[in-house]
Amino acid sequence: MKRILLLVWGCCVSVWADAQALLGTTGLLHAPTADMQRDKTFLFGGNYLNTRPLSTHFHSSEVGYTFNYYINITIFPWLEVSYICTLVHADHGSAYFPEQSWGKFANQDRAFSARLRLWKEGWWKEWTPQIVLGLDDPTSHADHGGGELVSGNTSGSNNYATRYYLAVTKHLDFRNVGEWGIHAAFVYGNAKGMEHYKRPSFGVNFRPRLSDEEFFTKAINKLNLMAEYDSRTVNCGFEYSFWKDYINAVVELNRCKYFSGGLIFKVHLK
Repeated sequence: MKRILLLVWGCCVSVWADAQALLGTTGLLHAPTADMQRDKTFLFGGNYLNTRPLSTHFHSSEVGYTFNYYINITIFPWLEVSYICTLVHADHGSAYFPEQSWGKFANQDRAFSARLRLWKEGWWKEWTPQIVLGLDDPTSHADHGGGELVSGNTSGSNNYATRYYLAVTKHLDFRNVGEWGIHAAFVYGNAKGMEHYKRPSFGVNFRPRLSDEEFFTKAINKLNLMAEYDSRTVNCGFEYSFWKDYINAVVELNRCKYFSGGLIFKVHLK
């Protein structure tokens, strides 16, 4: 019951999520959506991440967190690509890292993501949703060297964030109140060091659109609240926009209790 109440609260206070900033792509917090950035939008940012929802590759017996940073560009209105690096902590006594690296973030995992819009919202009828096909960390160089490309959870791979999904999104606008985003997806998770799954995900977000010009109202309108089930956990959080959407702060409570957060910097190249 407490989790249900927290989820409802998240829906009521969360904001429209343009950037799935915790993973460096567009979406909610972890759940994928069919939202797309404006054409020629360039994003870069970084996050403090609780390691519980991540691959065991990033888990540490000494710290319960890590960091990532990324760049992201919407090359065309229908294509988005991103490059994400996630840091790895070298625990004391590690047999993999040299002693001088112990107690530090001494390595990083690199991953690519891409999203392709298959159908634009409202193309046929006003009620038709937007549809996006996406993939995260689909392939990497083999961990034993030699330049061989491997994918998924195959032996020797470095694919710690592999995920494929088909997402559907519909927006509902309520005049002088705000805009709701309703999102659903089917997700295939195949990351190394995580449970594999083929499950649906769903989520909602709400961006207030209050009409008066009071200072407090303007501040509320910069919120974007989110609640989701990402195929694995129930999460809630928000995004807040500063300086005409050029800077955005994102906050997540994974399982409605474990904090992650970061900053997104956005530039429109066109």
